[in-house]
Amino acid sequence: MSRPLVAVVGKPNVGKSTFFNKVSGDRKSIVLDTPGVTRDRVYADVEWCGRKFTMVDTGGITLGENDVITRHIRKQAEIAMEISDVILFFVDGKNGLTAEDYDVVDMLRRANKNVVLVVNKIDNFPAEDLSDFYALGLGEPFAVSSEHMKGIGDLLDEVVSRFGDDEPDDEDGDVIRIAVVGKPNAGKSSLVNRLLGYERSIVSDVAGTTRDAVDTPFEADGRKYLLVDTAGIRRKRSVEDSVEYYSVIRALAAIRKADVCLIVLDASADVTEQDVKIAGYVHEQGKPSVVVINKWDIIEKDTYTAEKFNKKLKCDLAFMDYFKSITVSAKTGQRVGKLLEAVNYVYEKSCVRITTGVLNDVLTDATLTVEPPAKKGRRLKILYATQPSTKPPVFVIFVNDAELMHFSYKRYLENSLRKAFGLDGTPIKVIVRSKDEKDVK
Repeated sequence: MSRPLVAVVGKPNVGKSTFFNKVSGDRKSIVLDTPGVTRDRVYADVEWCGRKFTMVDTGGITLGENDVITRHIRKQAEIAMEISDVILFFVDGKNGLTAEDYDVVDMLRRANKNVVLVVNKIDNFPAEDLSDFYALGLGEPFAVSSEHMKGIGDLLDEVVSRFGDDEPDDEDGDVIRIAVVGKPNAGKSSLVNRLLGYERSIVSDVAGTTRDAVDTPFEADGRKYLLVDTAGIRRKRSVEDSVEYYSVIRALAAIRKADVCLIVLDASADVTEQDVKIAGYVHEQGKPSVVVINKWDIIEKDTYTAEKFNKKLKCDLAFMDYFKSITVSAKTGQRVGKLLEAVNYVYEKSCVRITTGVLNDVLTDATLTVEPPAKKGRRLKILYATQPSTKPPVFVIFVNDAELMHFSYKRYLENSLRKAFGLDGTPIKVIVRSKDEKDVK
């Protein structure tokens, strides 16, 4: 059984994201005084009194305006309400009710869900007079101050009491966290929506539409995944406002937490310095990756188009020549079905563990094929090697003197290990350690 889902909804700037962040214990939602900052649904797993549930933050619902972003925010909130078990409807206790609050109540009634009315920004406890809020017809209001964590315990008690008596089973098996990263407008959100089979993230021609790193759990062929659609990562001098700055930081954090990264490139544009920097960050974090060449449907092709593109890509990404790539079209769905196969492949490669005996046999063969370097009359000697960890595979090679290890010979040993054990699609890390425990990385 899946965990109950609790949606946090309301008009803009009533403190939904502040509440979400306080309860989840992590700044997953961007919090500023600017209305409309949270655009997509943002998820977090929460536990209260032994009950586990998933909470989802939503963008502020504005029904009077009808621009494309506002319409998308409304749609996202509607989806969250449809799939939720309990809805927390937030209103502003400081400024009182507005016509927008009543508009949202109409949406909630149509959703026909279990709704808890939350009056936020209450400064004085015991709570001030809340009689005005009964006019919404949603039953007893719960007074809270998200900023000062007042009334939160009583509210969460009420939430878990509405789940019923069935205790959900703990999730079993490994969940693969997939971060979808790239420059703005490369088609990341369209790719996420295509993978999931429904519109999970806002898709717009406006670059930078996705601002939060948005987590969505899903299952395919009996395997569990968590898909993270991140904000487009711009060059630092292009990050103009504080909201976008926090979004980029969130995207980089998503890479650090990911098991696999999908690096999305725009096939209709040249690979840029920023594309290379993003790939470099994924590489530095030791994450297996798939380079997804999107918008392949709009490219004029001949027999050698793919070959030429990949040749240039290998040159641009020479520092991570292990990468796997795939050409897709998120718009038409072309080869998107192959993406999860590639994700599974590189993830499994990052989890490979080699026995010490086999590892040392490969290194012995490598040193017999190419003799280790010498310096000032002293020759490097490979004593033995071990693999202490995975994700990515880390190999520690013990030698007589780490200072004798030339970078080119270390690279040769890395390539020998990669070839012997088929470690394509994942970075590997080789640590050289001498008898006196001095490391050269």
